[in-house]
Amino acid sequence: MLSRERKAIALLSGGLDSLLAIAAIRRQGIEVVALHYYTVFSVVERRRRVGQEHGAYQHVIRASADRLGVPLRIIDASREHLEVVLHPRYGYGAGVNPCLDCHLFMLRKARQYMAHVGADFVVTGEVLGQRPMSQYGNALRLLERESGLEGLLLRPLSAKLLSPSIPEEEGWVDRDKLYAFQGRSRKPQMRLAQQMGLSEYPQPAGGCLLTDENYARRFRDLVAHTDPDSLTPDDMALLAMGRHFRVSEQAKCIVGRDEAENRYLDEARGPRARVEARDHLGPVTLVEGAPSEEDKRIIARITARYSDGREEPLVAVTCDGEEGQEVLWVKPMPLAQVHTFMI
Repeated sequence: MLSRERKAIALLSGGLDSLLAIAAIRRQGIEVVALHYYTVFSVVERRRRVGQEHGAYQHVIRASADRLGVPLRIIDASREHLEVVLHPRYGYGAGVNPCLDCHLFMLRKARQYMAHVGADFVVTGEVLGQRPMSQYGNALRLLERESGLEGLLLRPLSAKLLSPSIPEEEGWVDRDKLYAFQGRSRKPQMRLAQQMGLSEYPQPAGGCLLTDENYARRFRDLVAHTDPDSLTPDDMALLAMGRHFRVSEQAKCIVGRDEAENRYLDEARGPRARVEARDHLGPVTLVEGAPSEEDKRIIARITARYSDGREEPLVAVTCDGEEGQEVLWVKPMPLAQVHTFMI
């Protein structure tokens, strides 16, 4: 069979490495179908949810596929992926990022899709040594083996530093036209992008919320106080919004930081109680758990502190819950005390 008759599934993140990997394979006459699985843990997805970049998440991915001239399939894997994050086989990195498990999840999904569309192999933009947890030699071999893609996983950017894949051995692709990138520097990739005429690509930034220190603290706190198996992708998205405060073992609150977040918190409220200063501009606060009367006063004082009434001796704060609305007159909490409750 001629190489032009071969088909590959390529994981497309939207970043530079995956763009280059697809371009390298396309240049060898291989038909490529780009596949993107998205989750709530993307920084871009977080921005989309608060309206800062409306539609940005899928727009970035689709624009990348369009520039490469390849068809694209975007699949929401948030719920399945959450199980991986909550119960990782290979553990977490510095944050709550189970990078090996996440990569393995995506590769297994790609293998399933490869069989579904009759493709011959899978392409990724992984670079040897670029990520400390998931892109060193032993990890790359483990991922290939455990995903069921042994021999059928091609990493064009580092292929010359790795054992030849079946597509290389069978001559479907020319190994001499692949690359030997390694390490964390992006300069070789940027030079290659220029040579390939790829002038538009996302700059390295943002990434995965699971690597963010603040997000990781909130994640650990939530898991410690909630049955992990009851958590949903929306719960995970909410961890990226506002300021979070643990006021007691049984209650916490989330305080919006701006108008966009206030809108998001209102939309995501569900059964949670809603708190705000009655006579002053300020944040929307959501209450999670089962707050005591003392917890409610603490939450009201925190809410008052972030309102325009922070300098007033007393502020009226409304709390709308399942039992109706109650008004609490409270003294805004000093900022130093507020910080003692912050997660």
